[in-house]
Amino acid sequence: MSKVQVENIGIFGGGQLGRMLAQAALPLNLTCTFYEAGADCPSKDLGAVFDSTQANALQDFIDSADVFTLEFENTSLTDADTLLTQKALYPPRVALATAQNRLSEKALFDQLAIPVAPYQRVESEADLRQAAASMGLPLVVKTASGGYDGKGQFVVREEAQISQAWQELGAAKLLIAEAFVPFVREVSIIAVRGQDGEVRTWPLTENHHHHGILSHSIVPAPNSTDLQPIAQDYITRLLNHLNYVGVLTLELFVTPEGLFANEMAPRVHNSGHWSIEGAVCSQFENHMRAVAGLPLGSTELISPCMMVNIIGQHPARDAVLKLAGAHLHFYGKEERVGRKLGHVTLIPTQGNTLEALSSALANILPEPLALKG
Repeated sequence: MSKVQVENIGIFGGGQLGRMLAQAALPLNLTCTFYEAGADCPSKDLGAVFDSTQANALQDFIDSADVFTLEFENTSLTDADTLLTQKALYPPRVALATAQNRLSEKALFDQLAIPVAPYQRVESEADLRQAAASMGLPLVVKTASGGYDGKGQFVVREEAQISQAWQELGAAKLLIAEAFVPFVREVSIIAVRGQDGEVRTWPLTENHHHHGILSHSIVPAPNSTDLQPIAQDYITRLLNHLNYVGVLTLELFVTPEGLFANEMAPRVHNSGHWSIEGAVCSQFENHMRAVAGLPLGSTELISPCMMVNIIGQHPARDAVLKLAGAHLHFYGKEERVGRKLGHVTLIPTQGNTLEALSSALANILPEPLALKG
């Protein structure tokens, strides 16, 4: 069978990840279309946007491209199923469905012998009390589906909070209770798998959060030489088991007992934005290469770097650009509390260390952050 020539890629979602995927596609002579609720989205200047709130938009979107991918793990499975009767979707449906349910995700980790914290299914307040009794406190309670950037979660630190946790999250009807992991730090491993089964992995990244949202990432993760091959092994097990195509992210806790998996994301990831300037081939370009059936690019690190999210308010553009080694990315989004508006990747130059750059940037950002390095 001859290989299908891909020229157009449809992306479920038109947010900043779709925007950066499309930007990476352009030099490869690949064009993109988007399926998004409303035409005014970060990707609107990079291809046609099909408004998902309108009748017949899904079929028009399906007709617009040769092959399809996604930028958000909560992409509708019903929409994916409609698409799959006509065209291909990468990553595969099974990865999308698994990532949408934390219980299914944990079960997959167990199946592949990827360590996770003890967890239990919760369908009632009584279940939650039993989980607290058996696993102890503190306990991390999450909705089984939905939720991101700290949403849909509650940390139960004392017994009196159990009822409150159920009142806040119980409307979801299905929860997962996880034993609190006494982790030292959080890291992520990002890898790409091609249609031919080739796997390439970027360096392990150390991640820091602010109010539940990723604040900044440091690459390579300090003191992680021994952890890199372990993380690579875990994510490769997932990629091969799922017959995955595209970029996959695995978030991990570093604990005294080793690496514990937190969750996976079947897409390009915020903690990999540094790769645009910091790697030979970025996560965005490699994802588009994989989806289009093209050879994968090198994931080798060009330089140690730091990626800093711009959250809530835009900084003065000129002030950021005056920093030697600072690479600014705005997403074309309006300001809103807690909203990711862009990111800055910091790469040390001959006259500027990473520490000096991060200190200078912290003073420019509207909401100063403690940029640990």
